[in-house]
Amino acid sequence: MENKHLEQSEYDQFRTFLEQQCGIVLGDNKLYLVKSRLAPLMARFNVASLSQLVSKTLSPHERQLRAAVVDAMTTNETLWFRDQYPFELLKTKIFPEFSDLRRPIKIWSAASSSGQEPYSIAMSASEHQSKQLGGLKMGVQITGTDISNTMLDMCKNAEYDSLALARGLSVERRQKFFTDSGNGMAKVVEPIRKMVSFRHLNLLDSYALLGKFDVIFCRNVLIYFSPEVKSKIIAQFAQSLNPKGYLFLGASESMAGLSNEFEMLRCNPGIIYQKKT
Repeated sequence: MENKHLEQSEYDQFRTFLEQQCGIVLGDNKLYLVKSRLAPLMARFNVASLSQLVSKTLSPHERQLRAAVVDAMTTNETLWFRDQYPFELLKTKIFPEFSDLRRPIKIWSAASSSGQEPYSIAMSASEHQSKQLGGLKMGVQITGTDISNTMLDMCKNAEYDSLALARGLSVERRQKFFTDSGNGMAKVVEPIRKMVSFRHLNLLDSYALLGKFDVIFCRNVLIYFSPEVKSKIIAQFAQSLNPKGYLFLGASESMAGLSNEFEMLRCNPGIIYQKKT
């Protein structure tokens, strides 16, 4: 029998496990994704087949394996300055609105993956400061969270290969915000790194310990959750935002039918959600 074969019943059990652990809902047609994401773990955990790997994953005693499986299934592709408009809105609308704050502007990048989004936010803040002298007097504090410890380690290391650097990053920004560290790798410069801190968070858990924010980015994440989980997450975002705070969702994501705590603002381009007072 092929070592990557999974019975439908095993796939269904795994889907239930993944939804309970991190809220991600796998459709009937995502078996290929499970195979491709979990296959590399077979050798690492000395397991002979994908069926055996899934079986062991379902055991609550296999903590290390379960963490690695969630890690593998929640790692998503990302790029610098994704969709562009959120970062332009920061500079043209949001930063000027908060310019009179007597404290740093606090921004949360939820599900920050390998760090491109929170560091893009920090670069946008730096560009705004250099153009608007006296703007952002108290600076910007960015918190990046993710469920994957592997991704968080990459975020904290802030070092990227040439392939990652080519995804959405202009030559000018590459030269300004990175230092070459050899072997085709480049590291985010210290002033940008200092704006961002990272911590582990499952979006199904409480956000209370994170504190309050002025802006939350949660882009291209809600698409993986059921409507009930989406509503719960958005309600927690509303609690985590200061009055008139902003929430960015992904370009293809909508809050329709999920919450009445936000006002949708159409910008040119893009959409942003503002917490109602």
